[in-house]
Amino acid sequence: MSKTGRADETAALHRLSMESLPTLPKEVARPSYDRAAVSPGIVHLGLGAFCRAHLSVYTDDILAAGATDWGIVGVDLLSPAIRDALKPQDCLYSVFSRQAGGDQLRVVGSMLDALALPDDLGRAFSLMIAPTTRIVTLTVTEKGYCQDAATGALDENNPAIKADIANPSAPRTVPGVLTEAIRLRRAAGVAPFTVLVCDNLAQNGATARRIVVRFAELIDPELSRFIAENIAFPCTMVDRITPATRDEDRAAIANGFGIEDAWPVVCEPFRQWVIEDNFPLGRPRWEDVGALLVKDVHPFELMKLRCLNGAHSTLAYLSVAAGIETIAEAMGDADLNAVVHRLWKEDLIPTLPPVPGTDVTAYTAALEERFLNPGVRHRTLQISSDGSQKLPPRLLEPALSRLQAGALPQAIVLAVAAWMRFTTGVNERQESYDIADPMAARLRAIGERNGHDAKRLAGELFAIADIFPPELLGYSAFRDAVEKTLHSLLTKGVRPTLKTFLG
Repeated sequence: MSKTGRADETAALHRLSMESLPTLPKEVARPSYDRAAVSPGIVHLGLGAFCRAHLSVYTDDILAAGATDWGIVGVDLLSPAIRDALKPQDCLYSVFSRQAGGDQLRVVGSMLDALALPDDLGRAFSLMIAPTTRIVTLTVTEKGYCQDAATGALDENNPAIKADIANPSAPRTVPGVLTEAIRLRRAAGVAPFTVLVCDNLAQNGATARRIVVRFAELIDPELSRFIAENIAFPCTMVDRITPATRDEDRAAIANGFGIEDAWPVVCEPFRQWVIEDNFPLGRPRWEDVGALLVKDVHPFELMKLRCLNGAHSTLAYLSVAAGIETIAEAMGDADLNAVVHRLWKEDLIPTLPPVPGTDVTAYTAALEERFLNPGVRHRTLQISSDGSQKLPPRLLEPALSRLQAGALPQAIVLAVAAWMRFTTGVNERQESYDIADPMAARLRAIGERNGHDAKRLAGELFAIADIFPPELLGYSAFRDAVEKTLHSLLTKGVRPTLKTFLG
């Protein structure tokens, strides 16, 4: 629990709110500024855990340093659940940093209001066209951008995109919401806001720009040209491990600190933010509180996307099959630990460009320590979600790079085979699990139909062009190695396959 040892379950619980802030234990950090004096300057789309453990924390530090015009209003695009949890708490919430040296709790106050798009569309647009709003930020996961996984372009056949094109004034997708907000702002004669993407996408700002420009073109080509010429989409690299909040976490906060928080955020102590410095209407001085402002984010994002996220995916798919629940348990397994070290050394680090001011080997050593943090219960099944979209940038692109260099990326082969084995929907204990993926129905059908035949399973999955590019499949050694490893996983199991891999 807390460093003070407060764990008495009989202590009175205080529902988190502005009124209860003074009653919280002294070891709980809280806003030191006057929230009533803060005005919103940022509208954030996506109210999940990551933004509240990352963007909102950096911005909370900015407000504590004296800024008063960079408060955040959060908008959930899908569900009112987080809004309904936060509003009775005056949009305060706690960030529960779990670490071996003692858990720490912090109350964050930078989120001034919370909306749900289905109920609050008009209010959301009013805020986005307000001159005081200079930045619109996003954390909506890869699938929220409605892109074609194979090309990176807008998926024009996506039913939600089609619906927004048919009714652009009442959008529900990210491209639709941004396009309509920009149109309304332009019509009101207000200078364009900056769109700041905080999702794990390769060249995330450029990706969002490409998708929004194309969406607008399908509605109004002149508006599309305006967006292409006038809206800034800086790229970012974001990093903080933030597992899904569990009831056990709420109970730990209640028992350890005497606080009732309907939707706290759990995270590791580490945080990193690298931002392309392109903000025509200005920005918070995030660099004063630990962010790195640069001209080119690409080397940093590639390092993180491959070394952290690629390792996460590799651990996740092998662990789900073996029945290992968390990343900490997986990284603590000698065989899996050795796999990740080979993945970094042989398959991923050689594909990276120089990263300014960074020793990549030291970076991966720090990653190992972060993965081993027992306080962060980052579930492998959670990380396994959306594999059809995560696999290409995290593992398939570096695989192609190594193949082009004349090397067979054997650790990536193992990871891809483990993902294919994952599509069967059953682990080695014969326990079923959900496949959370935009292609879930298709993947599940392929996995169930071919779960005992590696050749057929690999063949049908390789045939999905949205995942596996023809250039990669042109290397028969890669295809054959994946199929052989998949056969081992299906017939012998994870542990014997790892022993063979490690020699």
